[in-house]
Amino acid sequence: MTISVPAPPFTDPASAERLERVAAALTANNFAVEILDDAAAARTRIKDLIPEGASVFTGASETLRLSGIDEDINTSGRYDAIKSRTLATDRATGARDIWRMIASPDVIVGSVHAVTETGSLVIASASGSQLPGYAGGAGRAIWIVGAQKVVPDLGTALRRVEDHCLPLENVRAQGVYGQPSALNRLLILNAELEPGRGIVLLLREAIGF
Repeated sequence: MTISVPAPPFTDPASAERLERVAAALTANNFAVEILDDAAAARTRIKDLIPEGASVFTGASETLRLSGIDEDINTSGRYDAIKSRTLATDRATGARDIWRMIASPDVIVGSVHAVTETGSLVIASASGSQLPGYAGGAGRAIWIVGAQKVVPDLGTALRRVEDHCLPLENVRAQGVYGQPSALNRLLILNAELEPGRGIVLLLREAIGF
């Protein structure tokens, strides 16, 4: 007899106990971690974590958009917003300049597609624009992570990316760009070499994909 195993509920927020377990594992891997109630708390905390005038790049993220953090960074005038500079640069003649700007800002802010209970972060991308900064190019990386993104291990994280996140991103990309997304690049961060360079704001609520 074949027993079917139900797919993981990738939209359910993790329990307080699981969040604490993730935070402990990330801390052991040299990430700085804060558990916050919700996106509003993260929106406030971000202002303390990023110095005024710093160059900041925001990775494409529903979490940042829905929380208002993307708008705060890119339109407030408080920071040197890299995204605004790239939009003003001619892509035909300045493509290399754009990549240099987004690869090494003072701070990069974004989210992840999964965080494991063993302390790894998983980020997928079609263009790869945010990945160099996340991987080490930025002086500081800050990720805002909804509680529904917690998974037990890397295998489940990859299933979350393919089975849950990609279909949702396809719908978004079709609406914005007129074409589907693609799982072209995948970054797995198992640890930070420089303690505290990577900051994870782990939320008790679900937000984003």
